[in-house]
Amino acid sequence: MIQFYHVTKSYGGPRPAVSDVTFQLKKGEMVYLTGPSGAGKSTIIKLILCAEEPNDGQILVAGRNVARLKQKDIPGLRRSIGVVFQDFKLIERKSIFENVALSLRVAGAREEKIREKTDSVLKALDIYKKKDSYPLELSGGEQQRAALARALVKEPVILLADEPTGNLDYDTTRIIMGIIKDINALGTTIILATHNRELIEMMPRRLLHIDAGVVNE
Repeated sequence: MIQFYHVTKSYGGPRPAVSDVTFQLKKGEMVYLTGPSGAGKSTIIKLILCAEEPNDGQILVAGRNVARLKQKDIPGLRRSIGVVFQDFKLIERKSIFENVALSLRVAGAREEKIREKTDSVLKALDIYKKKDSYPLELSGGEQQRAALARALVKEPVILLADEPTGNLDYDTTRIIMGIIKDINALGTTIILATHNRELIEMMPRRLLHIDAGVVNE
């Protein structure tokens, strides 16, 4: 589902952000991408999203060679990928419903389908009662549920989660990780970037450790 072959990405500093990285993820697999801050975790996520281009190597995502994608084809690839960030990145001036529905609107879905799918995912994540609220009216855990709903409403085959529980307390973290486990059980391929060892012990999975741009298993 995701394949890196000898991938290097440099921003012009003394060392590459990612250096000669090779790994593969099978369809439906979940892995933790671990390592200290600045190790290269976010760069790998950006490379998968085509937000950055590698200086060397090859990346295949859902069977597509991202280096060969034309600019007009990148949005189509991204529609198959859901992304969840530590700081949620919800639009403050839009309701939770509108935040979650946005990707469907951008894709040109019919209004009936937008309402049906948005309501369904909000109910599944137990945040439907907050659909008319705005992000700053929600707790951190509720905002993270909304961010997950936004990522899942387009039914992605891949979910990228960058420190998704970094600002949450232990009990809320357990709830969010339970949701992620259920998503993975349905067949979604997941990369969860974190440096939190307690999170990994809470739900053990395969580890990809990155340090100074180098990945080891």
